[in-house]
Amino acid sequence: MQKKLTDTKTIRAEELAKDQREISISSFFEKNRHLLGFDNPVRALLTTVKELVDNAADASEEMHVLPEINVTIEQLAETRFRITVEDNGPGIVKEQIPKIFAKLLYGSKFFKLKMARGQQGIGVSASVLYAQLTTGKPTKIISKIDPKKPAHYYELHIDTQRNEPEIVKEEIIEWEKDHGTKVELELEAKYQKGKQGVFEYLKQTAIANPHILITYKGPEEEKVEFPRATNLLPIEPKQIKPHPLGVELGILIRMLKGTNARTLQSFLQTEFCRVGAIKAKEVCEEAKLQPSSRPKRIARQEAENLFQAIQKIKFVAPPTDCLSPISASLLEKGLKKEIDAEFYVSITRPPAVYRGFPFQIECCLAYGGNLDKEGPARLMRFANRVPLLYQQSAGAIAKSVGATNWKAYNLQQSGRNLPNGPLVIAVHIASVWVPFTSESKEAIAHYPEIIKEIRLAVQECGRQLGKYLRKNIRAKQEKERINLFERYIPELASSLAGLSGEKKTEIEDKLNKLLKKNMSSLLKENGKEE
Repeated sequence: MQKKLTDTKTIRAEELAKDQREISISSFFEKNRHLLGFDNPVRALLTTVKELVDNAADASEEMHVLPEINVTIEQLAETRFRITVEDNGPGIVKEQIPKIFAKLLYGSKFFKLKMARGQQGIGVSASVLYAQLTTGKPTKIISKIDPKKPAHYYELHIDTQRNEPEIVKEEIIEWEKDHGTKVELELEAKYQKGKQGVFEYLKQTAIANPHILITYKGPEEEKVEFPRATNLLPIEPKQIKPHPLGVELGILIRMLKGTNARTLQSFLQTEFCRVGAIKAKEVCEEAKLQPSSRPKRIARQEAENLFQAIQKIKFVAPPTDCLSPISASLLEKGLKKEIDAEFYVSITRPPAVYRGFPFQIECCLAYGGNLDKEGPARLMRFANRVPLLYQQSAGAIAKSVGATNWKAYNLQQSGRNLPNGPLVIAVHIASVWVPFTSESKEAIAHYPEIIKEIRLAVQECGRQLGKYLRKNIRAKQEKERINLFERYIPELASSLAGLSGEKKTEIEDKLNKLLKKNMSSLLKENGKEE
Protein backbone atom coordinates (compact mmCIF):
# COMPACT_ATOMS: atom_id res chain seq x y z
CA MET A 1 0.00 0.00 0.00
CA GLN A 2 1.33 3.45 -0.95
CA LYS A 3 2.04 5.92 1.83
CA LYS A 4 -0.17 8.92 2.00
CA LEU A 5 1.32 12.23 0.98
CA THR A 6 0.91 13.45 4.58
CA ASP A 7 3.12 10.57 5.79
CA THR A 8 6.17 11.73 3.78
CA LYS A 9 8.60 14.20 5.25
CA THR A 10 8.14 17.70 3.88
CA ILE A 11 11.39 19.12 2.52
CA ARG A 12 11.69 22.77 3.42
CA ALA A 13 13.19 25.45 1.16
CA GLU A 14 15.85 26.04 3.81
CA GLU A 15 17.04 22.44 3.49
CA LEU A 16 17.17 22.66 -0.32
CA ALA A 17 19.14 25.89 -0.04
CA LYS A 18 21.92 24.10 1.83
CA ASP A 19 22.85 22.22 -1.36
CA GLN A 20 22.91 25.35 -3.53
CA ARG A 21 26.34 26.78 -4.28
CA GLU A 22 28.25 28.58 -6.98
CA ILE A 23 29.84 26.47 -9.72
CA SER A 24 33.25 27.61 -10.89
CA ILE A 25 33.96 27.52 -14.61
CA SER A 26 36.87 25.15 -13.94
CA SER A 27 34.60 22.71 -12.10
CA PHE A 28 32.11 22.86 -14.96
CA PHE A 29 34.68 21.99 -17.61
CA GLU A 30 36.24 19.42 -15.32
CA LYS A 31 33.04 17.43 -15.82
CA ASN A 32 32.36 18.59 -19.37
CA ARG A 33 35.80 18.54 -20.98
CA HIS A 34 34.30 17.11 -24.19
CA LEU A 35 32.89 20.58 -24.90
CA LEU A 36 36.45 21.88 -25.28
CA GLY A 37 37.72 19.14 -27.61
CA PHE A 38 38.97 16.63 -25.03
CA ASP A 39 36.38 13.94 -25.71
CA ASN A 40 38.85 11.19 -26.66
CA PRO A 41 42.62 10.57 -26.27
CA VAL A 42 43.45 11.22 -29.95
CA ARG A 43 41.65 14.53 -30.06
CA ALA A 44 43.01 15.57 -26.67
CA LEU A 45 46.56 15.41 -28.03
CA LEU A 46 45.68 17.43 -31.11
CA THR A 47 43.67 20.02 -29.16
CA THR A 48 46.56 20.61 -26.77
CA VAL A 49 49.06 21.13 -29.60
CA LYS A 50 46.57 23.36 -31.41
CA GLU A 51 46.01 25.66 -28.42
CA LEU A 52 49.72 26.02 -27.70
CA VAL A 53 50.64 26.69 -31.35
CA ASP A 54 47.81 29.22 -31.79
CA ASN A 55 48.96 31.14 -28.71
CA ALA A 56 52.58 31.06 -29.89
CA ALA A 57 51.68 32.41 -33.34
CA ASP A 58 49.48 35.19 -31.94
CA ALA A 59 52.14 36.28 -29.45
CA SER A 60 54.93 36.47 -32.03
CA GLU A 61 52.79 38.44 -34.49
CA GLU A 62 51.79 40.90 -31.78
CA MET A 63 55.51 41.47 -31.19
CA HIS A 64 55.98 42.00 -34.95
CA VAL A 65 58.48 39.16 -35.34
CA LEU A 66 58.21 36.28 -37.79
CA PRO A 67 57.04 33.31 -35.70
CA GLU A 68 59.40 30.39 -35.11
CA ILE A 69 57.57 27.57 -33.35
CA ASN A 70 59.11 24.28 -32.18
CA VAL A 71 56.74 21.40 -31.39
CA THR A 72 57.96 18.19 -29.74
CA ILE A 73 55.87 15.16 -28.73
CA GLU A 74 57.55 12.44 -26.67
CA GLN A 75 55.90 9.12 -25.83
CA LEU A 76 56.57 8.24 -22.20
CA ALA A 77 54.29 5.18 -21.98
CA GLU A 78 51.61 3.52 -24.07
CA THR A 79 49.06 6.27 -23.37
CA ARG A 80 51.20 8.99 -21.82
CA PHE A 81 52.86 11.81 -23.77
CA ARG A 82 54.89 14.92 -23.09
CA ILE A 83 54.12 17.91 -25.34
CA THR A 84 56.56 20.81 -25.54
CA VAL A 85 55.93 23.98 -27.57
CA GLU A 86 58.48 26.79 -27.71
CA ASP A 87 58.19 30.15 -29.48
CA ASN A 88 60.18 33.34 -30.10
CA GLY A 89 57.41 35.69 -28.99
CA PRO A 90 57.56 38.51 -26.44
CA GLY A 91 57.25 36.22 -23.43
CA ILE A 92 54.83 36.85 -20.55
CA VAL A 93 55.37 39.15 -17.60
CA LYS A 94 55.89 37.26 -14.35
CA GLU A 95 52.62 38.32 -12.67
CA GLN A 96 50.48 37.16 -15.62
CA ILE A 97 51.96 33.66 -16.13
CA PRO A 98 49.86 31.85 -13.46
CA LYS A 99 46.58 33.47 -14.57
CA ILE A 100 47.10 32.91 -18.31
CA PHE A 101 47.86 29.21 -17.90
CA ALA A 102 45.86 28.25 -14.81
CA LYS A 103 42.66 30.30 -14.83
CA LEU A 104 39.85 29.59 -17.29
CA LEU A 105 38.14 32.52 -19.01
CA TYR A 106 41.14 34.78 -18.51
CA GLY A 107 42.63 36.64 -21.46
CA SER A 108 42.98 39.92 -23.33
CA LYS A 109 41.15 39.15 -26.58
CA PHE A 110 37.57 38.45 -25.50
CA PHE A 111 36.60 42.13 -25.31
CA LYS A 112 38.56 43.26 -28.37
CA LEU A 113 36.83 43.44 -31.72
CA LYS A 114 39.72 42.54 -33.97
CA MET A 115 40.77 39.36 -35.74
CA ALA A 116 42.73 36.91 -33.55
CA ARG A 117 43.18 33.14 -33.31
CA GLY A 118 42.15 32.82 -29.67
CA GLN A 119 39.19 34.77 -28.33
CA GLN A 120 37.58 33.05 -25.36
CA GLY A 121 40.42 32.76 -22.82
CA ILE A 122 39.79 29.04 -22.41
CA GLY A 123 42.11 27.14 -24.75
CA VAL A 124 45.54 26.82 -23.12
CA SER A 125 44.16 26.71 -19.56
CA ALA A 126 41.80 23.91 -20.66
CA SER A 127 44.84 21.92 -21.80
CA VAL A 128 46.46 22.53 -18.40
CA LEU A 129 43.27 21.28 -16.72
CA TYR A 130 43.15 18.14 -18.89
CA ALA A 131 46.82 17.34 -18.18
CA GLN A 132 46.18 17.81 -14.47
CA LEU A 133 43.12 15.52 -14.55
CA THR A 134 44.77 12.69 -16.48
CA THR A 135 48.29 12.61 -15.02
CA GLY A 136 48.25 14.81 -11.93
CA LYS A 137 51.44 16.45 -13.21
CA PRO A 138 51.79 20.25 -13.14
CA THR A 139 52.31 22.23 -16.33
CA LYS A 140 55.82 23.68 -16.68
CA ILE A 141 56.34 27.15 -18.15
CA ILE A 142 59.49 29.12 -18.94
CA SER A 143 59.06 32.73 -20.04
CA LYS A 144 61.53 35.52 -20.80
CA ILE A 145 60.62 39.04 -21.92
CA ASP A 146 64.05 40.65 -22.43
CA PRO A 147 67.68 39.55 -23.06
CA LYS A 148 68.77 41.61 -20.04
CA LYS A 149 66.16 40.12 -17.72
CA PRO A 150 66.03 36.61 -16.22
CA ALA A 151 63.68 33.84 -17.28
CA HIS A 152 60.87 32.82 -14.94
CA TYR A 153 60.05 29.16 -14.38
CA TYR A 154 56.67 28.00 -13.06
CA GLU A 155 54.99 24.71 -12.32
CA LEU A 156 51.21 25.18 -12.12
CA HIS A 157 47.96 23.42 -11.21
CA ILE A 158 44.40 24.80 -11.38
CA ASP A 159 42.36 25.02 -8.19
CA THR A 160 39.10 23.91 -9.83
CA GLN A 161 36.92 24.88 -6.87
CA ARG A 162 37.98 28.53 -7.09
CA ASN A 163 39.16 28.66 -10.73
CA GLU A 164 42.44 30.08 -9.51
CA PRO A 165 46.08 29.16 -10.24
CA GLU A 166 47.92 26.98 -7.75
CA ILE A 167 51.68 27.56 -7.91
CA VAL A 168 53.58 24.31 -7.30
CA LYS A 169 57.02 25.78 -8.00
CA GLU A 170 58.41 29.17 -8.92
CA GLU A 171 62.01 30.20 -9.58
CA ILE A 172 64.35 32.26 -11.73
CA ILE A 173 66.47 30.27 -14.20
CA GLU A 174 68.99 30.79 -16.98
CA TRP A 175 67.60 30.41 -20.53
CA GLU A 176 69.61 30.97 -23.68
CA LYS A 177 66.77 32.64 -25.64
CA ASP A 178 66.48 36.43 -25.76
CA HIS A 179 62.70 36.26 -25.41
CA GLY A 180 59.91 33.74 -25.79
CA THR A 181 57.82 31.15 -23.99
CA LYS A 182 58.21 27.40 -23.55
CA VAL A 183 55.34 25.23 -22.28
CA GLU A 184 55.56 21.56 -21.30
CA LEU A 185 52.56 19.36 -20.46
CA GLU A 186 52.29 15.67 -19.62
CA LEU A 187 48.95 14.05 -20.39
CA GLU A 188 47.08 10.84 -21.15
CA ALA A 189 46.51 10.66 -24.90
CA LYS A 190 46.88 8.60 -28.04
CA TYR A 191 49.09 9.45 -31.01
CA GLN A 192 47.57 8.91 -34.42
CA LYS A 193 48.63 9.72 -37.95
CA GLY A 194 46.18 10.68 -40.66
CA LYS A 195 43.81 13.49 -41.56
CA GLN A 196 43.04 14.36 -37.94
CA GLY A 197 46.55 14.00 -36.54
CA VAL A 198 49.10 16.51 -35.29
CA PHE A 199 51.22 16.34 -38.46
CA GLU A 200 48.21 17.20 -40.64
CA TYR A 201 47.26 20.07 -38.32
CA LEU A 202 50.77 21.55 -38.54
CA LYS A 203 50.82 21.09 -42.31
CA GLN A 204 47.55 22.96 -42.69
CA THR A 205 48.75 25.62 -40.24
CA ALA A 206 51.76 26.15 -42.52
CA ILE A 207 49.38 26.54 -45.50
CA ALA A 208 47.19 29.16 -43.80
CA ASN A 209 50.20 30.91 -42.22
CA PRO A 210 52.89 31.05 -44.94
CA HIS A 211 54.95 33.44 -42.78
CA ILE A 212 55.45 30.91 -39.94
CA LEU A 213 58.42 28.54 -39.59
CA ILE A 214 57.38 25.35 -37.79
CA THR A 215 59.75 22.62 -36.63
CA TYR A 216 58.15 19.36 -35.52
CA LYS A 217 59.46 16.21 -33.88
CA GLY A 218 56.87 13.51 -33.25
CA PRO A 219 57.17 10.19 -31.42
CA GLU A 220 57.45 8.23 -34.68
CA GLU A 221 58.77 10.79 -37.16
CA GLU A 222 62.12 12.31 -37.87
CA LYS A 223 62.43 16.04 -37.36
CA VAL A 224 60.29 17.84 -39.97
CA GLU A 225 60.44 21.48 -40.95
CA PHE A 226 57.57 23.42 -42.51
CA PRO A 227 59.42 26.36 -44.11
CA ARG A 228 58.10 29.86 -44.72
CA ALA A 229 56.66 30.84 -48.08
CA THR A 230 57.02 34.56 -47.32
CA ASN A 231 59.01 36.81 -45.01
CA LEU A 232 56.20 39.34 -44.79
CA LEU A 233 54.18 39.52 -41.58
CA PRO A 234 50.39 39.71 -41.93
CA ILE A 235 48.87 43.18 -41.75
CA GLU A 236 48.19 43.89 -38.08
CA PRO A 237 44.41 44.13 -37.52
CA LYS A 238 43.11 47.17 -35.66
CA GLN A 239 40.58 47.10 -32.84
CA ILE A 240 37.17 48.55 -33.67
CA LYS A 241 34.15 49.49 -31.57
CA PRO A 242 30.86 47.56 -31.77
CA HIS A 243 28.63 48.26 -34.75
CA PRO A 244 25.15 49.42 -33.68
CA LEU A 245 23.42 46.72 -35.73
CA GLY A 246 25.36 43.98 -33.94
CA VAL A 247 24.31 44.96 -30.41
CA GLU A 248 21.41 43.21 -28.66
CA LEU A 249 19.01 44.91 -26.24
CA GLY A 250 20.55 43.52 -23.06
CA ILE A 251 24.06 44.57 -24.12
CA LEU A 252 22.77 48.03 -25.07
CA ILE A 253 21.26 48.45 -21.58
CA ARG A 254 24.56 47.40 -19.99
CA MET A 255 26.49 49.83 -22.18
CA LEU A 256 24.14 52.68 -21.24
CA LYS A 257 24.71 52.02 -17.52
CA GLY A 258 28.49 51.67 -17.85
CA THR A 259 29.32 54.56 -20.20
CA ASN A 260 31.21 57.70 -19.21
CA ALA A 261 29.40 59.72 -21.88
CA ARG A 262 27.31 62.58 -20.48
CA THR A 263 24.68 62.68 -23.24
CA LEU A 264 22.84 60.10 -25.30
CA GLN A 265 24.21 61.62 -28.49
CA SER A 266 27.82 61.43 -27.32
CA PHE A 267 27.16 57.87 -26.08
CA LEU A 268 26.09 56.77 -29.57
CA GLN A 269 29.08 58.52 -31.17
CA THR A 270 31.78 57.31 -28.78
CA GLU A 271 30.63 53.75 -27.96
CA PHE A 272 29.86 52.62 -31.53
CA CYS A 273 31.62 52.72 -34.88
CA ARG A 274 30.02 54.33 -37.93
CA VAL A 275 27.83 56.68 -35.85
CA GLY A 276 28.47 60.35 -36.42
CA ALA A 277 26.64 63.39 -35.05
CA ILE A 278 23.96 63.33 -37.78
CA LYS A 279 23.25 59.60 -37.38
CA ALA A 280 23.18 59.91 -33.59
CA LYS A 281 20.55 62.67 -33.78
CA GLU A 282 18.59 60.59 -36.31
CA VAL A 283 18.51 57.64 -33.90
CA CYS A 284 17.41 59.86 -31.00
CA GLU A 285 14.67 61.38 -33.11
CA GLU A 286 13.42 57.96 -34.23
CA ALA A 287 13.43 56.75 -30.59
CA LYS A 288 11.68 59.99 -29.45
CA LEU A 289 14.50 60.68 -26.98
CA GLN A 290 16.39 63.91 -26.38
CA PRO A 291 20.04 63.83 -27.61
CA SER A 292 20.97 65.57 -24.33
CA SER A 293 19.45 62.80 -22.17
CA ARG A 294 21.72 61.22 -19.56
CA PRO A 295 22.54 57.64 -20.73
CA LYS A 296 22.62 56.22 -17.19
CA ARG A 297 19.10 57.54 -16.56
CA ILE A 298 17.57 55.90 -19.64
CA ALA A 299 14.72 53.66 -18.45
CA ARG A 300 14.26 50.13 -19.76
CA GLN A 301 11.38 51.03 -22.09
CA GLU A 302 13.34 53.99 -23.43
CA ALA A 303 16.30 51.66 -24.03
CA GLU A 304 14.01 49.32 -25.98
CA ASN A 305 12.75 52.26 -28.06
CA LEU A 306 16.38 53.19 -28.71
CA PHE A 307 17.16 49.62 -29.76
CA GLN A 308 14.17 49.52 -32.14
CA ALA A 309 15.21 52.87 -33.61
CA ILE A 310 18.72 51.58 -34.32
CA GLN A 311 17.25 48.68 -36.33
CA LYS A 312 15.38 51.13 -38.60
CA ILE A 313 18.38 53.33 -39.41
CA LYS A 314 20.77 52.59 -42.26
CA PHE A 315 24.39 52.60 -41.09
CA VAL A 316 27.59 52.31 -43.06
CA ALA A 317 29.11 48.81 -42.74
CA PRO A 318 31.80 48.50 -40.03
CA PRO A 319 35.44 49.19 -40.99
CA THR A 320 37.43 46.22 -42.22
CA ASP A 321 40.91 47.18 -41.02
CA CYS A 322 40.09 44.94 -38.03
CA LEU A 323 40.65 41.96 -40.36
CA SER A 324 43.89 40.44 -41.60
CA PRO A 325 43.05 37.98 -44.40
CA ILE A 326 45.75 35.66 -45.71
CA SER A 327 45.36 37.15 -49.24
CA ALA A 328 44.69 35.11 -52.36
CA SER A 329 48.32 35.11 -53.49
CA LEU A 330 49.76 33.98 -50.14
CA LEU A 331 47.05 31.35 -49.61
CA GLU A 332 47.98 29.97 -53.03
CA LYS A 333 51.69 30.08 -52.13
CA GLY A 334 51.00 28.23 -48.92
CA LEU A 335 49.03 25.56 -50.76
CA LYS A 336 51.71 25.20 -53.44
CA LYS A 337 54.34 24.73 -50.74
CA GLU A 338 52.54 21.74 -49.21
CA ILE A 339 50.32 20.38 -52.02
CA ASP A 340 51.75 19.11 -55.34
CA ALA A 341 49.18 19.89 -58.04
CA GLU A 342 49.17 21.08 -61.66
CA PHE A 343 46.61 23.90 -61.41
CA TYR A 344 45.91 26.45 -58.65
CA VAL A 345 43.37 29.26 -58.40
CA SER A 346 42.58 31.51 -55.43
CA ILE A 347 40.37 34.45 -54.51
CA THR A 348 39.74 36.81 -51.59
CA ARG A 349 36.16 38.09 -51.45
CA PRO A 350 35.35 41.71 -50.49
CA PRO A 351 34.51 42.11 -46.77
CA ALA A 352 30.93 41.45 -45.67
CA VAL A 353 28.97 41.69 -42.39
CA TYR A 354 26.89 39.38 -40.18
CA ARG A 355 25.23 40.67 -36.98
CA GLY A 356 27.35 43.80 -37.26
CA PHE A 357 30.58 41.76 -37.30
CA PRO A 358 32.84 42.17 -40.37
CA PHE A 359 34.19 39.02 -42.01
CA GLN A 360 35.98 38.00 -45.18
CA ILE A 361 36.03 34.74 -47.13
CA GLU A 362 38.99 33.35 -49.08
CA CYS A 363 39.14 30.26 -51.26
CA CYS A 364 41.87 28.34 -53.08
CA LEU A 365 41.60 25.25 -55.30
CA ALA A 366 44.43 22.87 -56.25
CA TYR A 367 43.80 20.32 -58.99
CA GLY A 368 45.66 17.40 -60.58
CA GLY A 369 49.32 16.59 -60.13
CA ASN A 370 49.98 13.98 -57.44
CA LEU A 371 46.57 14.37 -55.81
CA ASP A 372 44.43 11.27 -55.37
CA LYS A 373 42.40 10.75 -58.54
CA GLU A 374 39.94 8.38 -56.88
CA GLY A 375 37.35 9.30 -54.30
CA PRO A 376 36.01 12.68 -53.16
CA ALA A 377 37.89 15.97 -53.15
CA ARG A 378 39.64 17.05 -49.97
CA LEU A 379 38.20 20.00 -48.04
CA MET A 380 40.43 22.17 -45.84
CA ARG A 381 38.60 24.58 -43.53
CA PHE A 382 40.26 27.51 -41.77
CA ALA A 383 39.01 30.15 -39.32
CA ASN A 384 41.29 33.08 -38.51
CA ARG A 385 44.22 31.10 -39.96
CA VAL A 386 43.50 28.06 -37.75
CA PRO A 387 42.75 24.63 -39.35
CA LEU A 388 39.45 22.97 -38.42
CA LEU A 389 40.10 19.22 -38.60
CA TYR A 390 37.07 17.79 -36.81
CA GLN A 391 33.36 17.83 -37.77
CA GLN A 392 34.38 17.88 -41.43
CA SER A 393 30.81 17.61 -42.74
CA ALA A 394 29.32 20.13 -40.29
CA GLY A 395 29.02 23.88 -40.45
CA ALA A 396 28.65 26.59 -43.07
CA ILE A 397 31.81 25.77 -45.06
CA ALA A 398 30.95 22.11 -45.71
CA LYS A 399 27.32 23.02 -46.47
CA SER A 400 28.28 25.73 -48.96
CA VAL A 401 30.89 23.61 -50.76
CA GLY A 402 28.55 20.61 -50.97
CA ALA A 403 25.68 22.75 -52.27
CA THR A 404 27.86 24.04 -55.14
CA ASN A 405 27.06 22.51 -58.54
CA TRP A 406 30.50 21.09 -59.37
CA LYS A 407 29.18 19.36 -62.49
CA ALA A 408 29.09 22.80 -64.11
CA TYR A 409 32.89 22.87 -63.71
CA ASN A 410 33.46 19.46 -65.39
CA LEU A 411 33.71 17.50 -62.13
CA GLN A 412 31.65 14.51 -61.05
CA GLN A 413 29.38 14.99 -58.04
CA SER A 414 26.77 12.89 -56.26
CA GLY A 415 23.96 14.89 -54.70
CA ARG A 416 25.19 17.60 -52.33
CA ASN A 417 28.45 15.85 -51.52
CA LEU A 418 31.99 16.92 -52.29
CA PRO A 419 32.96 16.48 -55.95
CA ASN A 420 35.06 13.51 -57.02
CA GLY A 421 38.54 13.87 -58.44
CA PRO A 422 42.10 15.07 -57.69
CA LEU A 423 41.03 18.31 -56.00
CA VAL A 424 41.80 20.20 -52.77
CA ILE A 425 39.37 22.93 -51.70
CA ALA A 426 40.66 25.37 -49.07
CA VAL A 427 38.22 27.88 -47.53
CA HIS A 428 39.18 30.52 -44.94
CA ILE A 429 36.98 32.83 -42.90
CA ALA A 430 38.55 35.87 -41.24
CA SER A 431 36.40 37.67 -38.68
CA VAL A 432 36.55 39.72 -35.48
CA TRP A 433 34.23 37.12 -33.95
CA VAL A 434 34.02 33.73 -35.65
CA PRO A 435 30.60 32.18 -34.91
CA PHE A 436 31.66 28.68 -33.89
CA THR A 437 28.91 26.15 -33.15
CA SER A 438 30.58 25.06 -29.88
CA GLU A 439 33.43 25.81 -27.48
CA SER A 440 35.62 23.25 -29.26
CA LYS A 441 35.70 25.61 -32.28
CA GLU A 442 35.41 23.05 -35.09
CA ALA A 443 32.50 24.25 -37.25
CA ILE A 444 31.08 27.61 -38.37
CA ALA A 445 27.45 28.48 -37.64
CA HIS A 446 25.01 28.61 -40.56
CA TYR A 447 24.59 32.38 -40.92
CA PRO A 448 23.03 33.13 -44.35
CA GLU A 449 25.49 35.97 -44.99
CA ILE A 450 28.47 33.66 -44.39
CA ILE A 451 27.04 30.82 -46.50
CA LYS A 452 26.40 33.26 -49.36
CA GLU A 453 29.98 34.59 -49.33
CA ILE A 454 31.50 31.10 -49.19
CA ARG A 455 29.33 29.98 -52.09
CA LEU A 456 30.34 33.01 -54.22
CA ALA A 457 34.05 32.46 -53.48
CA VAL A 458 33.88 28.74 -54.31
CA GLN A 459 31.89 29.39 -57.49
CA GLU A 460 34.38 31.99 -58.72
CA CYS A 461 37.29 29.58 -58.22
CA GLY A 462 35.19 26.78 -59.73
CA ARG A 463 34.63 28.76 -62.92
CA GLN A 464 38.38 29.20 -63.39
CA LEU A 465 38.92 25.50 -62.78
CA GLY A 466 36.14 24.67 -65.25
CA LYS A 467 37.84 26.77 -67.95
CA TYR A 468 41.12 25.00 -67.32
CA LEU A 469 39.54 21.57 -67.46
CA ARG A 470 37.55 22.31 -70.62
CA LYS A 471 40.69 23.57 -72.35
CA ASN A 472 42.65 20.52 -71.27
CA ILE A 473 39.87 18.15 -72.35
CA ARG A 474 39.98 19.72 -75.82
CA ALA A 475 43.77 19.50 -75.85
CA LYS A 476 43.63 15.85 -74.82
CA GLN A 477 41.19 15.05 -77.63
CA GLU A 478 43.36 16.87 -80.18
CA LYS A 479 46.44 15.07 -78.97
CA GLU A 480 44.71 11.71 -79.31
CA ARG A 481 43.80 12.57 -82.93
CA ILE A 482 47.40 13.61 -83.64
CA ASN A 483 48.75 10.40 -82.10
CA LEU A 484 46.33 8.40 -84.24
CA PHE A 485 47.51 10.25 -87.37
CA GLU A 486 51.16 9.65 -86.36
CA ARG A 487 50.64 5.89 -86.32
CA TYR A 488 49.36 5.94 -89.90
CA ILE A 489 52.06 8.25 -91.36
CA PRO A 490 54.22 5.40 -92.81
CA GLU A 491 51.24 3.79 -94.52
CA LEU A 492 49.93 7.14 -95.76
CA ALA A 493 53.37 8.14 -97.06
CA SER A 494 53.66 4.84 -98.92
CA SER A 495 50.29 5.39 -100.62
CA LEU A 496 51.09 9.00 -101.54
CA ALA A 497 54.49 8.00 -102.90
CA GLY A 498 52.78 5.50 -105.20
CA LEU A 499 50.40 8.16 -106.48
CA SER A 500 52.82 11.10 -106.77
CA GLY A 501 56.09 9.42 -107.59
CA GLU A 502 57.89 11.21 -104.75
CA LYS A 503 60.15 9.35 -102.36
CA LYS A 504 58.40 7.83 -99.35
CA THR A 505 61.02 9.22 -96.92
CA GLU A 506 60.50 12.79 -98.20
CA ILE A 507 56.73 12.52 -97.78
CA GLU A 508 57.17 11.12 -94.26
CA ASP A 509 59.43 14.07 -93.36
CA LYS A 510 56.83 16.56 -94.62
CA LEU A 511 54.02 14.85 -92.72
CA ASN A 512 56.07 14.72 -89.50
CA LYS A 513 56.92 18.43 -89.80
CA LEU A 514 53.24 19.24 -90.29
CA LEU A 515 52.36 17.10 -87.28
CA LYS A 516 55.03 18.76 -85.13
CA LYS A 517 53.76 22.22 -86.13
CA ASN A 518 50.22 21.31 -85.09
CA MET A 519 51.46 19.87 -81.82
CA SER A 520 53.41 23.08 -81.04
CA SER A 521 50.32 25.20 -81.73
CA LEU A 522 48.28 22.97 -79.44
CA LEU A 523 50.81 23.23 -76.60
CA LYS A 524 51.10 27.00 -77.01
CA GLU A 525 47.32 27.38 -76.92
CA ASN A 526 47.25 25.57 -73.56
CA GLY A 527 50.10 27.53 -72.04
CA LYS A 528 52.61 24.66 -71.96
CA GLU A 529 56.13 24.32 -73.26
CA GLU A 530 57.05 21.62 -75.65
